Amino acid sequence: MCGRYVSTRRPEDLVQQFRVTEWNPEALVAPNWNVAPTDDVWAVLEGVDRGTGALERQLRPLRWGLVPSWAKSLGVGSKMINARMETVHEKPAYRRAFAKRRCLLPADGFYEWQAVPATDTAKAHKQPYFISPEGGHGQGMAFAGLYEFWRDREVAGDDEPGAWWTTCTIITTEATDAAGRVHPRMPLTIGAADYDAWLDPEHQDPDELRALLTAPAEGHLVTRPVSTAVNNVRNNGPHLLDDAAS
Repeated sequence: MCGRYVSTRRPEDLVQQFRVTEWNPEALVAPNWNVAPTDDVWAVLEGVDRGTGALERQLRPLRWGLVPSWAKSLGVGSKMINARMETVHEKPAYRRAFAKRRCLLPADGFYEWQAVPATDTAKAHKQPYFISPEGGHGQGMAFAGLYEFWRDREVAGDDEPGAWWTTCTIITTEATDAAGRVHPRMPLTIGAADYDAWLDPEHQDPDELRALLTAPAEGHLVTRPVSTAVNNVRNNGPHLLDDAAS
């Protein structure tokens, strides 16, 4: 699974990288070295402009943890941060979003953990690893994501704050290469040449869509142990990527 990741690029850079045509400069998502479920994250998607009806590529903050439209509670999202590639096209919670509401979630890299048994001198603990493309971050990765709209029925008016939520999930698969040595699952990505096809809501062939899903950095990944400070979701900052103490 992918339960924590890093996303620190400026929105201005994301607008250029993903050829975004619509975004609100006042929408704020701070650089985050410890993105956790229910956090707001940057997402690239194709949506209809309310004024013109034209399809535009948007950069928007979404809440990580997909909440299906039929869910009774926003809290459902904390358990739906990942969608398995093997079943995403058929599971009731994801299949409608997979058909029409796909997005890209920019990331520098992601974390996974290994259990370290106790020794005579140390307690058992979980060692975090940061997994990122070889050769540095560059333009990072674009996780393959889905998004969904959810209406809070306890809020009276559609225009009231908190009436509507837009949430997202990351598609995952069996881990390979460097990631597989740490955890059996990993996030899937979309290559730059396939951004248009993935985001196009008119493209709905499930086999063709699944064929666009690729391993991060085409499998050319670097895995290194980092500070255990990342284990606490309240910790944040570049120091989380420091090499683990020997």
